[in-house]
Amino acid sequence: MFTNIYRLIKYSFQSFWRQKLLSFATMVVILLVLMVFQGIFIFGAIGDSALQSIKDKIDVSLFFAVDAPEDEILAVKADVEGLDVVKEVEYISRAEALELFRARHTSDETITQALDELDENPLSASLNIKTKETEQLPVVAAYLNNLVPEHLVDEVSYNEDNKAIIDRLTAIITASEVVGIILALFLAIVAVLVVFNTVLLGIYSNRDEISIMRWVGASNIFIRGPFMGLGVIYGFLTATIVMIASIPIVYMIAPYVVLFVPDFDLVVWFSSHFILLYLSQIAISVGIGIISSIIAVNRYLDA
Repeated sequence: MFTNIYRLIKYSFQSFWRQKLLSFATMVVILLVLMVFQGIFIFGAIGDSALQSIKDKIDVSLFFAVDAPEDEILAVKADVEGLDVVKEVEYISRAEALELFRARHTSDETITQALDELDENPLSASLNIKTKETEQLPVVAAYLNNLVPEHLVDEVSYNEDNKAIIDRLTAIITASEVVGIILALFLAIVAVLVVFNTVLLGIYSNRDEISIMRWVGASNIFIRGPFMGLGVIYGFLTATIVMIASIPIVYMIAPYVVLFVPDFDLVVWFSSHFILLYLSQIAISVGIGIISSIIAVNRYLDA
């Protein structure tokens, strides 16, 4: 058994080296397919992270009146936390609001001096409310406007344009992924045709050996094996090259990705998903190689 496997591998590599130029051209086409798929994976991760980052920053802010009692504010907080659609409620007291305001304006001496001259903290307490889904923010805003006592509320802050921004970004990401998939599928079809013709040429150039193998009673599996192995070699080598080439590319573009999505570290994401990406690339490329080889070999044997 091991001897047969060794022979199949040996003959596959012999076919690979006999057609160096064709093998190189075939691998280039498969490489283009894999690079597109790799780009889809990476762009999808960046887009999802950017979208989640924007969603996490969008909330409804409820600013209370300066003289609102803290116990009533905490009661409102408890009521809001009881809503099914609410993910998180952050309470910022008047003292915390003043500290945050000072921290944001430490470089502005005019504002700092004005605050020091005041006898009383002019800022009010507030609640920052995040929902499980951004579509639920208007529901919470309406709840706050209608059910929280007016004497407690100074302002309910919610920008209705946020949903439009998220929807637009989602549409852009989805459209880009669809275009990428269509391009990848087109290139995959081209790759299948190229590998098919490469394997077919290999079969044709070895037609005398195949005839002899048939005369001596070799099984179809033994005849097909080297050409099936050729497709596997194309796929495995190309997937490995793509993953190796992706490493410096990821390191080069990572600093620019951070500028766009500060919370997303592309290098860390790529490292943690390396095995999964590599296996996915192998599955795609080997699949292309095997499918093409099967079609080519079946066509020859059935001829």
